[in-house]
Amino acid sequence: MNQLGVAVVGTGFGSAVHIPGFKHHPRTEVVALYHRHPEKARQIALEHGITYYFSDLEELLSLESVEAVSLSTPPFLHYPMAKQIILAKKHLLLEKPMTMTFQECQELYYLAKQQGVIVAADFEFRTIPAWQLLAQYLAQDYVGKIRLIKVDWLVASRANPTRPWNWYSCQDKGGGVLGAIGSHVFDYLHWLFGPATRLIAQMYCSIRERPDPIEGGQLKEVDADDTTLILLELTGNIPVQVNLSSVTYQGRGHWLEVYGEKGTLILGSDNLKDYVHGFKLLAAQAGSNLIELEIPKALEFKTVFTDGRIAPFLRIVDRWVEAIETGISLVPSLKEGVYSQLLMHLAQQSSQSQKWLEIPSIWL
Repeated sequence: MNQLGVAVVGTGFGSAVHIPGFKHHPRTEVVALYHRHPEKARQIALEHGITYYFSDLEELLSLESVEAVSLSTPPFLHYPMAKQIILAKKHLLLEKPMTMTFQECQELYYLAKQQGVIVAADFEFRTIPAWQLLAQYLAQDYVGKIRLIKVDWLVASRANPTRPWNWYSCQDKGGGVLGAIGSHVFDYLHWLFGPATRLIAQMYCSIRERPDPIEGGQLKEVDADDTTLILLELTGNIPVQVNLSSVTYQGRGHWLEVYGEKGTLILGSDNLKDYVHGFKLLAAQAGSNLIELEIPKALEFKTVFTDGRIAPFLRIVDRWVEAIETGISLVPSLKEGVYSQLLMHLAQQSSQSQKWLEIPSIWL
């Protein structure tokens, strides 16, 4: 396969991560982009040296040189746009959360199979060196039978109540901490430890109003969660505690702790400005002190970027391009996206019902 012609749809995260990533990757070329405002589309295309730009998705998809699309619009646009892209028989790289509902994500999965389209999900924690080293230690049974798994992802990105209202403030547009970072947590717990059997969740919104820049700073209602607490049980009655918040001043960052009969593994980063840079893995056998493990050269990124998100994104693109070339879907695919979406759906239901909910073992 020659260079893959890619269109970028969604120019927030798309401009910061997708466009630089695709331009750096030896097998991809950004041939077009989409923004709903024509003038904004033109400006971004000029800034990045992209030939074609559109404010109409159908026109973009009719461009012969567009073989694949990366979609990083706000979540409420994912389902209709992804469906249009798949029906146009374009391969798709989809940002999380995949869709607004589990049913929408399921439908996209079956539609992509029907259309012969490869869909990748951007669950980039699977490709970060320290996380891959953790996976190796778990596979070697370093901690033995697991007694407790604990996730803290506590940041201050939305702690300031003067941060302006936007779609992220609105639950029915896909805003909130559960979709933004809980989607990642559900994926990597499944990857590292296997399926969950049941969960209970509680979602909170602590900042109930934010200034709306379109309305001259007038306060507008916020109903999306900014803190979510979840308990899960994995197969084998393994307890998992998950604490997510985007409103914690001086929050400890992102940490995953694994406690077992033979030892402990702690992976984490206290970098509150870049959620990829700064991860380290600590390990200790029972009765010993924690030591930081060295990341093997074989796992390190070939290139490190100022924006830490670009390097793991490139590894996702590697898998996507390989899958398109071979016609064989590679992990993380939309199948993993459906699983994450299912657990988000159940977490939302659990928070409303205040009950433990069983997680089906067959979900596709």
